[in-house]
Amino acid sequence: MYRSVVCLALLLAVFFWNGCRRPKPVVTKKPPVSRPKATAVKPDPAKPASTTAVAAKPVPTRPPVVATTPVDTVETEELTALVPLPPKREFRAVWIATVDNIDWPSKKGLLPADQQQEIVALFDQQQQMGLNAVVVQIRAAADAFYAKSSEPWSEWLMGQQGLAPEPFYDPLDFMIEQAHSRNMEFHAWFNLDRATFSKTASVAPSNIVFRKPGWFLEYGGRKLFNLGLPEVRSYIASVVANVVRNYDVDGIHFDDYFYPYAIAGQVLRDDSTYQANYNGMKKADWRRDNVNRLVLELRDSIRANKPYVKFGISPFGIWKNQSSDPEGSATNGGQAYYELYADTRKWAREGWVDYIAPQVYFSTQFGRAPYRTLVEWWTRNCGNRHLYIGHGAYRVGRGSERDPGWYSASEFPEQLRYNRQQRAVAGSIYFSAKSLKTNPLFIRDSLRQGFYRYPALVPPMPWIDSIPPLPPRDLKAADSSDGIELFWQQPEPATDGNGAHYYVIYRFEGKKPRIHLDDPRHILAVCQGELLTRYVDKTADPSKKYVYAVTAFDRLHNESQQIVVKVR
Repeated sequence: MYRSVVCLALLLAVFFWNGCRRPKPVVTKKPPVSRPKATAVKPDPAKPASTTAVAAKPVPTRPPVVATTPVDTVETEELTALVPLPPKREFRAVWIATVDNIDWPSKKGLLPADQQQEIVALFDQQQQMGLNAVVVQIRAAADAFYAKSSEPWSEWLMGQQGLAPEPFYDPLDFMIEQAHSRNMEFHAWFNLDRATFSKTASVAPSNIVFRKPGWFLEYGGRKLFNLGLPEVRSYIASVVANVVRNYDVDGIHFDDYFYPYAIAGQVLRDDSTYQANYNGMKKADWRRDNVNRLVLELRDSIRANKPYVKFGISPFGIWKNQSSDPEGSATNGGQAYYELYADTRKWAREGWVDYIAPQVYFSTQFGRAPYRTLVEWWTRNCGNRHLYIGHGAYRVGRGSERDPGWYSASEFPEQLRYNRQQRAVAGSIYFSAKSLKTNPLFIRDSLRQGFYRYPALVPPMPWIDSIPPLPPRDLKAADSSDGIELFWQQPEPATDGNGAHYYVIYRFEGKKPRIHLDDPRHILAVCQGELLTRYVDKTADPSKKYVYAVTAFDRLHNESQQIVVKVR
């Protein structure tokens, strides 16, 4: 049964790939566009940037369509009465770690064509699982996985820091294009604290540690940015702003590293900076204030450049224990507030971030910090910002005496079921891509065939943009040799000037079916791009009556009113 279902799903996916059509041939590669030179960019004059590598192996491209098997109206209405609807809106993402070659590239020094093939394979797999976003680490240690940067190329790309891909391409441009062609958001993930990864790490002569040695603290065999210096915080914000200006990212993402996790016997020696900048605060409060100032500066720099780009942080799961503060969680573990000087709850409640994704890497049986206890606490403390839960997929099947829940094949599904019972939980991010790929205890299959069987659209963020686009115009349908062809006109710009960023096509069966757009089981396809105004339904039964609905979505995923056409 399992093999039959998988084969059927793959055949249907292949059948639908060419459904969405543009009125002119699809351009899969953009011609080079000249841009004004940004102050933080140091281009390589000998190797002009290109979106693809000149390599022997061709990189497969995907038509920009995500399609699912439609469900007949009668079946859907019967199911609706028995079980809750699957969510139409849900953030579904995975972390792709580049540091130490955890997820991508698989090793240092791969040819660019092989690097590209690996990303294509990863994104294909994630699309097939039903994910709608990727969170890719593009700066791991004052380095860059992108061309338009003042910082040196990462050592985990070509094997030596500062060494550019050869043949040349821009990995970030390539990854963004590949993600968007699969209807997945691309969130650029930065590490902000470390400038070197280890004592043996490759460090290029152009690294900031040599240009600004007074900016760094030695701790744990690494050089860390001294966040107490205003010029350091401004530098980090400028690195982020440079990416926002020069790349078509959907979000900017930071993880849990601010001040370092404590190492026995070591002291973070920032006394002189504290004495010069403490403003009468106790040292712990001063450190927290430094992080708060950085978070605000990052938010402001993103908004100033592209207001639609989202800003999210994935902190350590515990803000404070209840034993330290009555408003903390009923847990007994490390505390981000005291140990990392990160007031994570404040950032969400004050609206400084657009989403918070606490790393709840514990099982439901972990006594010191049970999964449900911590998630429930965050649902009450995330303010009006999106709450996504960070799942420790790498722990699945790797239980221990202290946290035995991970031995159980039911642990991971139970976490997702619990999340969907919480109104405030808007999605999940999984660490990391390698674990989903290796599929411990069949978690990838659980997502693909169960929880993510039906597509979900990214939830909107009304505090950034609450104005939906206008609906598509002049929807028509016609029989063709391939099936039923739908075609429509782009909508006029909405009051905020935004048009359509993509379109969603729904199909309902019957002469007078109930048009129920909240049920994702009726989603037939997602057509990416404002110019993509045709779709061919190759699964239509010539003997049946259908009603099709098409809606427009803007970049922040606001949905227009539908336009409808009847067939037969």
